[in-house]
Amino acid sequence: MGRPGFDYGLDYARLDLRARPDLYRVGRGEQGVLLVEPYKSELLPLWRFRTPELAACSVLALLERFESYRAAGDFVGMDMTRKFLQMGYTRARRYANHRSGRKYDGPVPEEHRGRSGAHGRPELVRQEDPQKAESARLFREAWKKVDADPQYQAARTAHQARYG
Repeated sequence: MGRPGFDYGLDYARLDLRARPDLYRVGRGEQGVLLVEPYKSELLPLWRFRTPELAACSVLALLERFESYRAAGDFVGMDMTRKFLQMGYTRARRYANHRSGRKYDGPVPEEHRGRSGAHGRPELVRQEDPQKAESARLFREAWKKVDADPQYQAARTAHQARYG
């Protein structure tokens, strides 16, 4: 049996996870990145990837925020920053591959709404956008740096041992 996943059942609109870090679960990848407060409100305004210049400024601002969360011993803040960096990579990469941001042709079939995947739809032709690819590279580099940070790793291990 693995560790518990991200809990989508919590009332994130009313929940302050800085005050209740015991309720936070890391989950997989970017789960909860646009839910967990107050971090979403602190980090989302810093998150931009449209051009490499905006991405570079965004990465610097997010890394500064990561450092402040780390200095405060705020694991949830550190993990949420990691998720924003990861999301910067994945979104920029998606737009680098597909100008519209859509990977598949046509609407998601009704019975598959809310689930990712092709669901029988053909993948659109990839057309590399070098600007978005550079934005993605910048975010990926920062995401991997944060993910490998020894203090972050220790805090993650401790949080998961204590809370799941």
